Amino acid sequence: MLGRFMPREGQFFELFNRHCGFVVEGSASLQRLMNEFDDAETRNLLLEEIDRAEKSADRVTDEAISLLHRTFITPFDREVIHDLISRLDDILDLIQDVAESATLYDLQRTTAETRQLAELTQMGCERVAGAVAMLDNMDNANAILRLCQEIDQIESDADRVMRAAMSRLFREESDVRQLIKLKAIYELLESVTDRCEDVAKLIEGVVLENA
Repeated sequence: MLGRFMPREGQFFELFNRHCGFVVEGSASLQRLMNEFDDAETRNLLLEEIDRAEKSADRVTDEAISLLHRTFITPFDREVIHDLISRLDDILDLIQDVAESATLYDLQRTTAETRQLAELTQMGCERVAGAVAMLDNMDNANAILRLCQEIDQIESDADRVMRAAMSRLFREESDVRQLIKLKAIYELLESVTDRCEDVAKLIEGVVLENA
């Protein structure tokens, strides 16, 4: 059924994919930020990259919502389209929150756990982009659902990493201010994978309804 609308409604999928491109860019910059945080010049460049990606994604979101208002026949439910582009935007908003918080809190150092969580964040974002890229053809249903399962596993892995990180932080960190800062960063990083899982659940619903 989805395929019948593609000649007229393909622009929605193009916008989803463009937005996902910025999500992946932002997550890659965030991973580099957590790995190269000690280099002030690189840190500032990466913050700028994340900010540009977020602003570019906002414009895509506005374009998608405007198109939704102008389009009579949509490839799937209008509310789902709105929710999908909005939840993709939530991912990048949180990525920006992580980057800005690390700077605003004057974080002195990153840890192995921040780097691991940033890596899981990037993995989740890449799989979100992969699933979204296949949404225009329900022949891809099984492959999409596999990616959604991988996103769910990544979120579970991030949750375990965060719990272990918190445990070590409260046992070993003697600087209370650093403890508070790292705790906030851990929670924000893990929340990015939560937002990826939100998108995966929405995509699963679309596939199960339309395949």
